[in-house]
Amino acid sequence: MFERRLLPVITLLLVALLTLVTGLWATDRAQTITSGVGVEGADRSNQQFEWKLVTTWPKNLPGLGSAGENFARYVTDMSGGRLKVTVYGAGEIVPAFEVFDAVSQGVAEVGHGASYYWKGKIPAAVFYTAVPFGMTAQEMNGWLHYGGGLELWRELYAPFGVVPFAGGSTGVQMAGWFNRELKTAADLKGLKMRIPGLAGEVFNASGGTAVRIAGGEVYTSMQTGVIDAVEWVGPYNDRTLGLNQVADYYYYPGWHEPGAMLEFIVNERAMGQLPEDLKAIVTYATRAANQDMLDEFTARNNESLQSLLADGTQLRKLPDDVLQVLYDNSKIALEALANSDPIAGKIAASYASFAADVRAYHEISERAYLNARDKVLPPVLNTSP
Repeated sequence: MFERRLLPVITLLLVALLTLVTGLWATDRAQTITSGVGVEGADRSNQQFEWKLVTTWPKNLPGLGSAGENFARYVTDMSGGRLKVTVYGAGEIVPAFEVFDAVSQGVAEVGHGASYYWKGKIPAAVFYTAVPFGMTAQEMNGWLHYGGGLELWRELYAPFGVVPFAGGSTGVQMAGWFNRELKTAADLKGLKMRIPGLAGEVFNASGGTAVRIAGGEVYTSMQTGVIDAVEWVGPYNDRTLGLNQVADYYYYPGWHEPGAMLEFIVNERAMGQLPEDLKAIVTYATRAANQDMLDEFTARNNESLQSLLADGTQLRKLPDDVLQVLYDNSKIALEALANSDPIAGKIAASYASFAADVRAYHEISERAYLNARDKVLPPVLNTSP
């Protein structure tokens, strides 16, 4: 009897308690949402993220491979370990030429490579590695970061859910390694050469045959005669791959890649999941890695060149008529690309306008200074015939 009289009281107390708990939960949830914490209640300022970075380069390759490793270290260190990036070389998760698709599809959160590798998917991507007889590394960085180039690049990649960043530059490259001398433009006929991007089209139009080969395969391809010539980078990376062991003649200048720009590409969704401070860290880590690569190549190329020459490499300058044929066909290829679709035309116009303006200034700055310096300093050791 006593228990039955207490039952309503107990019920009322339980209802009151449930109401109180529900109210406290709702208040806490409202405060959580308005303070910027995720709907799931996880405070993203303390959340940890792990990213995979896939590259188009062989694992631990110096020079080209350094940018990815540096980016991973910068991001991990600056974030205090909240964003940890692990680097995978070509073939460890995906082959070299599948890096873009891997990032686009979310297989990896970030990639490092050269945009002209995606030429078959995105023809206008070649502008963001190199244009034959185009801008130098200094000029490319100016166009990207202060001339509207980066905004157009992101517009180009947006349909694929990928966000691009400048990812390092080699500076002016070498024209490549050849197993026979080039004396006239006629010597290009029938020559099989590993040369990617827009320059590959130019080489085909000039009488040769461009072959698409990943970096990890170029040595073997030259050694076995699959190709007769190869452009890779410059003395520092070329010596690393041992290309002097499979070809005698080393030609300059690098008409095809005067300021080859590499790229970091980030999955848009993965980037969007980061809190603002980690987004900033990713952005500034790309800028640091971008500059560091150019610094390294500038420091190491001449030492490597002298070593190659000491080992018997024969340095040659491309004949003027070869350069003229390559330039004439470059103009045709570039015009065809610009007319291929609206976004390519827009990028081509922006590139050409900036290149013309910066060249005009460099005539009285960079070039004028180098010419003046050459007049007063002792001549540079002439290492070519």
